[in-house]
Amino acid sequence: MCGIISVIDRSGSSMDGGAIKKALAQMNERGNGEGAGYAVYGAYPDYKDYYALHVFYDNLAESKSAVEAILEQWGHIEHSEEIPTYEQSRLKRTQIPWRYFFRPDASLISGGISNEKDAVIRIINTVNTTVNGALIFSSGKDVGIFKASGWPEEVADFYRIEDYEGYIWLGHNRYPTNTGGWWGGAHPFNLLDCSVVHNGEITSYGTNVRYIESFGYKCTMLTDTEVVAYLLDLLGRKHELPVDLAVKALAPPFWDEIDSMGISKKELYTALRMAYGSALMNGPFAIVVANSDSIMGFTDRIKLRPMVAAEYGDRMYISSEEAPIRIMEPVLDSVWMPSAGEPVIGRLRR
Repeated sequence: MCGIISVIDRSGSSMDGGAIKKALAQMNERGNGEGAGYAVYGAYPDYKDYYALHVFYDNLAESKSAVEAILEQWGHIEHSEEIPTYEQSRLKRTQIPWRYFFRPDASLISGGISNEKDAVIRIINTVNTTVNGALIFSSGKDVGIFKASGWPEEVADFYRIEDYEGYIWLGHNRYPTNTGGWWGGAHPFNLLDCSVVHNGEITSYGTNVRYIESFGYKCTMLTDTEVVAYLLDLLGRKHELPVDLAVKALAPPFWDEIDSMGISKKELYTALRMAYGSALMNGPFAIVVANSDSIMGFTDRIKLRPMVAAEYGDRMYISSEEAPIRIMEPVLDSVWMPSAGEPVIGRLRR
């Protein structure tokens, strides 16, 4: 049921959040008011070399000092502030959104960790599993996640999304099915450079969680979409799979399709299925993933959830429906429906 909308300006030009707010609201029948959110790349040009850590606090007095002590064990807080919010008539603040602009210090990285990205993941795991009342939900450079329990317009107005600008935007309207709606469970989900929005259900969630946690990741947000962000970080950043092969590991061809392939492709896809069998995602899903230079959409292997792509000039769109794309751009150069299990990718030209 969930609604997805995304856009990239391949020239790198910025867009404010006003248009995506209107587009996401076009799909209100795909949500139930229990969760909505936005991701924007290019959000923090003044701090683009720092990790922007967004945190939900239940109570500042009880958990903020503990989080900051953990951060200072690993690096330097350049700036911190409460994220500006504006209460709406039907969306009251139950969490306190806070942001830190943080840089790891190489001299403080320890415990078998060799790079700053793994250090940030260790910080996220530590905070989210040991500090009561604190949840780090956004951790990339020059990217921000803004989400809450509410309708798309309410969440957008709560954060005044139109005040932010970026060259990539994701939007999500949630209809929770297996877990209740709460602020941390709203989409997008983010880890470092990777942000994910998802429509559907990943029935292999238990297997996927056990697999990803064997590599040191910790799933703490009680929803199947969280594991997608971690799987993509593992396959793409850690294992260095090209994006098309990462998708084929998560949503591979069926065995009868592999058997009908030529020898080289058959060997490749057999190896992928054998190596990443526990990363394979079952169930009906449509997913859009963003990083600092692209957006990518893909569906399950038989496309049980809808996905539409479109282009106009430098801009590429991926959405659950064509209608919200037309809200953002009434006249389009092209519109198409990506094939099941096949990634559709829009990249920056630079």
